[in-house]
Amino acid sequence: MKVSQLRTAQRLTNLISVFCIVSWRIFWMTMLNRSAPNASPEFVLTKGEIQLLDRLVKDKIPVSAQRKTLSHYLIKIARLGGYLARANDPPPGNLIMWRGLSRVIDIATGATL
Repeated sequence: MKVSQLRTAQRLTNLISVFCIVSWRIFWMTMLNRSAPNASPEFVLTKGEIQLLDRLVKDKIPVSAQRKTLSHYLIKIARLGGYLARANDPPPGNLIMWRGLSRVIDIATGATL
């Protein structure tokens, strides 16, 4: 990865700092999905991220606006990362959430441009 070809210790420190923040958010979202799946999605996601996910990932089964929980949106993020969301699949893990969230961030950046 060309971005990671760092020449100084300061640049490496900055990259590690950013990765620590992003990985903490992903781990937090993954664990929150397992412990409080019925929480409000605004607890973790911004309104812009929620709107983007509603447009990007269509629901397999129509869900009313009142039933859209945190778990519902985190599954959408996971589906962007390659999660199939089949009936017998375990909850998505950190790697799948990382892939999905990085796609959401890239698409959101492109949409704002």
